[in-house]
Amino acid sequence: MTDPDSLHRSLLTFDTHIDIPWPEGPAFTDDTSRRVDLPKMRRGHLAGACFVAYVPQGPRTEAAHRAALERATAMLVAIGAMGGAAARLCTTADAIEQAHRDGITAIVPAVENGHACGGDVGRLRGLHDLGACYLTLTHNGHNALADSANPRADLGDATAEHGGLSPLGRQAIAELNRLGMLVDIAHSSKATMLQAALLSRSPVVSTHSCIRALCDHPRNLDDEQLDALSDVGGVIQITAVPSFLRAGAREAEVSVADYANHIDYAVRRIGIEHVGISSDFDGGGGFVGFHDAGDCANITAELMRRGYGPSELARLWGGNFLRVLRLAERRAN
Repeated sequence: MTDPDSLHRSLLTFDTHIDIPWPEGPAFTDDTSRRVDLPKMRRGHLAGACFVAYVPQGPRTEAAHRAALERATAMLVAIGAMGGAAARLCTTADAIEQAHRDGITAIVPAVENGHACGGDVGRLRGLHDLGACYLTLTHNGHNALADSANPRADLGDATAEHGGLSPLGRQAIAELNRLGMLVDIAHSSKATMLQAALLSRSPVVSTHSCIRALCDHPRNLDDEQLDALSDVGGVIQITAVPSFLRAGAREAEVSVADYANHIDYAVRRIGIEHVGISSDFDGGGGFVGFHDAGDCANITAELMRRGYGPSELARLWGGNFLRVLRLAERRAN
């Protein structure tokens, strides 16, 4: 039988959603209090990851939109420089795979919350040019593009505002397709998600969500959403947020087995080619056995125990995400 640690070391392991401390935090190249830094990625043999420029939802004024764009831009610049000479900024699927062959950690920028482009989808070009490979359409709270799975009463949100995507949101998806950026439906309402899946020319992804049948949380995807995702060739990246894995659970109450249960359910429902792994480390993710990036091999060991082989693990640990990213690149105008 293949040794789990040896197999894990051989995989191109890729995490699709990690936050960064902002505006200040410990250096990425040092062994720090962060759940993800370069030493921990190397200990966990995590080959690469998407690091997100997260923009919190705020008022929808021109000044607030301008501030959101400025924040996202500054964060993308910081992500691009994060690894210095010790890691490699990668902006395409081919570049990520080449970095893995070269034994260099891949740093991939992304943007969380379409609030970053405000009322002007033309601003997406600048985010793309700074390396962003995907845009998460919403965060907590509706924005100018779409309805969120978590409306914000403090911002005056109704249960639904646009009925899914707004006309501007539909323009944003067309622009993301044109640029070759993935449409991330994590945080989006069910209506937003289903509409985006049908509208996008490239497969949509949920970069950090779990399974609603196992944990009834508004951030998780139900069976209809999972089926829609598979119908368009998309991927759900199961995430490590404790309350998404077990209702109301805290970090100390969730295990690697709980996490693998969500992977198992998605694989049985929609097939291995539509499921992947993410953490949301430094943004709420982490539990017993998967506390930080140094623990990645524990996920591989548990999945091997459940019968997943090398080719299946390669798909889960990044192969499926790289497939849809490459499709988005090829279908771009």
